[in-house]
Amino acid sequence: MSSIPALLARAQPHGREPVEGVLGAIGNTPLIALRRYLPSAELSLWGKLEALNPGASIKDRPAVAMLEQAIDSGLVTSATTVIESSSGNLGMGLAQACRYHGISFICVVDTRTHATNIKAMRALGADVRIVSHPDPHSGDLLTARLNLVAELVRETPDCFCPDQYSNRANPTAHAAGTMQEIDEALDGDLDYLFVAASTTGTLRGCGEYLHEHGRATRLVAVDVLGSALFGGSRGYRPFPGLGAGVETAHSHAAEFDHLVRISALDCVLGCRRLASREALLAGASSGGVMAAIELLVADIAPRSRCAAIFPDGGTGYLDTVYDDAWVERELGCAPDELATMVEGK
Repeated sequence: MSSIPALLARAQPHGREPVEGVLGAIGNTPLIALRRYLPSAELSLWGKLEALNPGASIKDRPAVAMLEQAIDSGLVTSATTVIESSSGNLGMGLAQACRYHGISFICVVDTRTHATNIKAMRALGADVRIVSHPDPHSGDLLTARLNLVAELVRETPDCFCPDQYSNRANPTAHAAGTMQEIDEALDGDLDYLFVAASTTGTLRGCGEYLHEHGRATRLVAVDVLGSALFGGSRGYRPFPGLGAGVETAHSHAAEFDHLVRISALDCVLGCRRLASREALLAGASSGGVMAAIELLVADIAPRSRCAAIFPDGGTGYLDTVYDDAWVERELGCAPDELATMVEGK
């Protein structure tokens, strides 16, 4: 058993100096070794814990980058209203950043957004509009959200829409932040990187960094069944922030080496195994990237070095991913069957 001093030393921040305000705490998230998830596999595996950003997700990074770029260029002032569509996490990041800078914020979400995110955004002063019906032409909730954003932009004087789906500051925040941190932590020695796809800002930014720095890392895009990204077929997607109902500017521009499509149940299994084996409560996208690793592990060369980005934590998924009754009702997997699958039997 570790001594008290050793435990305290382990808990200290990694050399971080005091920072200016809550937004200064964004980034430099831990990259942890995952030695228990696939103990029999001959590979090294790490997870990037983006839930430890102050807004509890990876979307803090592009939220601040997009807003502060607009402030610096004069597009946003204290009199401006920021208006954006979000499945939840980007909205939370923008609510935090806008509150810090004293700027009004309207966030358009839909009925799949976690109630905790909606309450948190409102606690930070955001005006949250909830879309409850899909677009009548496409049947897609994201399209309905974007339609409402466009309507609000037309009606609101002195407003600014960051448009996370095409804004260059989104992937740039990940190239200069998320991916650079992983690369530096592993001294540029990484064989595979697994990234969940949604707006695909993270995927695009990581790919651009790897290309610009001449890395041989194989970039794996992880998408979910029911997503329209990369030529997929739009369908039922129960988890917000994983996949998308439409292609985005970033998805068209993203370059990667492999595409893995996983199911909603795969996400549940990955999350449950992270909790059981690593004591890590992660969100659905994190479970999805772990499921993708399991699907490809037989084709990964021994002693490969692999990393996965975990976009958020599991607190917002306690009523879905971690709820047996919900899994049975929505995904058709009974609790005893689910328990057996989690154990890998």
